[in-house]
Amino acid sequence: MRPAKLKRLTVEESVDRYVELVRAKTVTGALSPATAEVYARDVATFAELAGAGRVLDDLTGEDVDAVLLAFARKPDGRRSSPGGRSQSPSSQSRFRRSVSAFFKHATLSGWVQIDPMSAATVTAKERGGLRAERRALTREQAQGLVGAARALTVSKSEGGRRDQRTEVRDALIVLLLSTLGPRVSELVRANVEDFYTNDGVRYWRIFGKGGKTRDVPLPGDVAGVLDAYLSGGRPVTAEKALLLSWRGRRLARGDVQAVIDRVQRRVDPAQRRSVTPHGLRHTTATHLLADAVDMDAVRRVLGHSDLATLGRYRDELPGELEVAMRAHPLLRGQAAGE
Repeated sequence: MRPAKLKRLTVEESVDRYVELVRAKTVTGALSPATAEVYARDVATFAELAGAGRVLDDLTGEDVDAVLLAFARKPDGRRSSPGGRSQSPSSQSRFRRSVSAFFKHATLSGWVQIDPMSAATVTAKERGGLRAERRALTREQAQGLVGAARALTVSKSEGGRRDQRTEVRDALIVLLLSTLGPRVSELVRANVEDFYTNDGVRYWRIFGKGGKTRDVPLPGDVAGVLDAYLSGGRPVTAEKALLLSWRGRRLARGDVQAVIDRVQRRVDPAQRRSVTPHGLRHTTATHLLADAVDMDAVRRVLGHSDLATLGRYRDELPGELEVAMRAHPLLRGQAAGE
């Protein structure tokens, strides 16, 4: 039940009120005119990206994440360069601070019940800009992403020339990241010759850090998508790279995030959450360990030199402890009361 004093303001209405307050503070000397205009510009941009007509109290932490990341990718008109560069790290951090200050005021004024910034996972890093927190997708979120990737392999083209279609390639990228958890650098460095078959099982020879290699078997479904990509989805070229643009060039690290975002748009909103390639590495580790897969096997899949490193990739899952206690190994197969 909503509190009686909650004001159901739209994003646009709340931003207009906040900007009036900020500009009024310049009269008392609490803020300089320049600072006030920065706040005003940032919250106006927030309204544009969040949707001016939405009710402010309906915004969630995921909505705020989407706005922060959209701003980070927004071309900076003040910086002249071919293609338009995205916002600088300092601009991204400043924007997050402006949005945070806005929501603090909104909470105190009764415009929102709970400050959605407390549930946001995008953090501000002065040198690296806004980045999604590296944490695992839940099982439902991961299954939604994997399901969307699988659907790409059987969906019909949504327009465009046949030689420019990338559905199977995009599906392969998401499935490899979600099930094997490679580093994004390992993924984009992969060549066709790194995949081989032994006793009917498909393997990927991954060239990792420090010149170390590891041979990881592919799940059957992923191997099937790989074969479909190699037989018809990959441009015909002398290029050795596994993952190519439709022009036949090796994909770069930044292209991989764009692929994930494109597949995410096909996921049911109830299961969707922004995630980075490194977040999918966390997802692989978390769910393999939660499913009681041997820790040393997980270590070898991820390419770590010792087990202690896995602690950084093991994230908590909702309800995990309750499930573990219900399926306690010492109580399996015993009737109640025995």
